Amino acid sequence: MAFSRGKCLLKQRLQDRHMTQSELARKTGYTRHIISHYANNRSMMSPEAMKTISYVLRCSMESLYEWVWSDQ
Repeated sequence: MAFSRGKCLLKQRLQDRHMTQSELARKTGYTRHIISHYANNRSMMSPEAMKTISYVLRCSMESLYEWVWSDQ
């Protein structure tokens, strides 16, 4: 039994905070390119990136992704 990350919810969290990907990039120090990759599910965030982004967005790390429960 374990959880795995599903779809990235970064776009929704940004909308919640009325923030653009460019603003998030400036505030975190990550490039706009990598923020776009995260938001469009092209790359998974590292735990460090999740912590940094959740701090800036004032949300939990867990709320940055859908979480899928697996019985395997």
